[in-house]
Amino acid sequence: MGRTRVGLPGVPDRDDPQRAVDELLRRGYDACEIDFEGSFWMDYPWAERFGEIARDADVALSIHAPLFGFMGHLEASGRKWSSAVGALDRSAGIAKACGAEVVVFHPGFLLGRSREDAIASVVEQLGTLRERLEGKDRAVPFGIEVMGRVRDLGSLDDVLEISQRTGWVRPVLDFAHMHATSDGAFLEPSLFGEALEAADAVLEPGAPFHIHFSDIAFANRNETKHLPYGDGTLRADPLREALDRFERPATVISESPDETSSQAIKAILASA
Repeated sequence: MGRTRVGLPGVPDRDDPQRAVDELLRRGYDACEIDFEGSFWMDYPWAERFGEIARDADVALSIHAPLFGFMGHLEASGRKWSSAVGALDRSAGIAKACGAEVVVFHPGFLLGRSREDAIASVVEQLGTLRERLEGKDRAVPFGIEVMGRVRDLGSLDDVLEISQRTGWVRPVLDFAHMHATSDGAFLEPSLFGEALEAADAVLEPGAPFHIHFSDIAFANRNETKHLPYGDGTLRADPLREALDRFERPATVISESPDETSSQAIKAILASA
């Protein structure tokens, strides 16, 4: 089996990069996803220093881009399009500065289109974005996240298709979302293993699985909220068993609402 890292979905100290890494280590984490969902709170010098300290401490970094930073707009023009491209461009720049492994982003929306047309739009606009990033020497790996609403864009199949067609975008497996959209089916290692196998087939050699995990509440096959670990039905033990079958390393970001839950998940995943 490959190494499994576990980390937090946010930097625990926004004032000092050394304190941030020290706090991650104190809690026993060896990964961290930089939290830009709401805003860019980190500048480039901060990112460079954070990256240096994290590398020395063997803490793997990733970035979650702002939520409005998605591709697949109805038209590749206008304010929303420009804002999305700017957000992903800046996320890539900070990823380059701090040495983040991947920039996670959301796949966007159907917007009244067929699934096939929406995916084609996402892929086309990602190509435009890639050209821009290459011109700035920011062509870092991106990761497209499986979403938690059954009738919207972002199923596992959607994410795999986009990853296959771009070649530089990785699938990000959010097992809480997949548990919700499957009406709570992710109970046995076999389903976890099937999802990991599908992602393994499109990932380049050596790239880690990038995984989001937490317990989850859902209704009508749509996510409603992340839960403290144990309050719902999603468990980390079958994920650990499934990961044991792969040589590929993995980074698991706990999206639990409390530290006790993240520690419980980490303890299970680290017990292999």
